[in-house]
Amino acid sequence: MTYEPEVNDYVNWTKGVEGWVYFKGKEYVTIEVSVRPKNSENYQACHLHRNERVLVLCYRADWKELKYIKSRLPISAPSVNTPDWPDYAGMECETSCD
Repeated sequence: MTYEPEVNDYVNWTKGVEGWVYFKGKEYVTIEVSVRPKNSENYQACHLHRNERVLVLCYRADWKELKYIKSRLPISAPSVNTPDWPDYAGMECETSCD
């Protein structure tokens, strides 16, 4: 049976990449290899995310080269109807959020 990567799996790719599966689509996954906090200027300009991430794309054809290491529990999002949940629909960034 071939390994099927899932979000929150920690994987090692034979191409020298190791990290957490951050996103899974039908044709590829992204592997998070680096995370660092945004500096205050970047965070103030676009506060939708607190961190900058480096993600590596791994296409389905390469999944056979992934080695499963471990999994982590998903980070639970707060309930939508609580004060902890920001209204992102109404937010705009001063600069591009990309």
